[in-house]
Amino acid sequence: MKTQTRDAAAKRLARIEGQVRGVAKMVADDRYCIDIVRQVQAIKAALIGLEGLILDDHIATCVDHALKDDDMDARREKVEELVAVLGGRKK
Repeated sequence: MKTQTRDAAAKRLARIEGQVRGVAKMVADDRYCIDIVRQVQAIKAALIGLEGLILDDHIATCVDHALKDDDMDARREKVEELVAVLGGRKK
């Protein structure tokens, strides 16, 4: 993972952690359900953004490297990994 990506991911994770703690407090304080759901949706959106950031980095580094390599098995493995993760399957 590139340093820039690692730093951006760490910042996003810290923000997400704060959001999750906030939701836990909302639940403990018996806040209005819809307000809690809205915060959960915000967390999900933040996680999707983080996922995209990491996938972009993976494609730009690991996948790109494998596709330039002469090793057909390595190429196939990286493509299969992407298909599995984007399709929601476990490899």
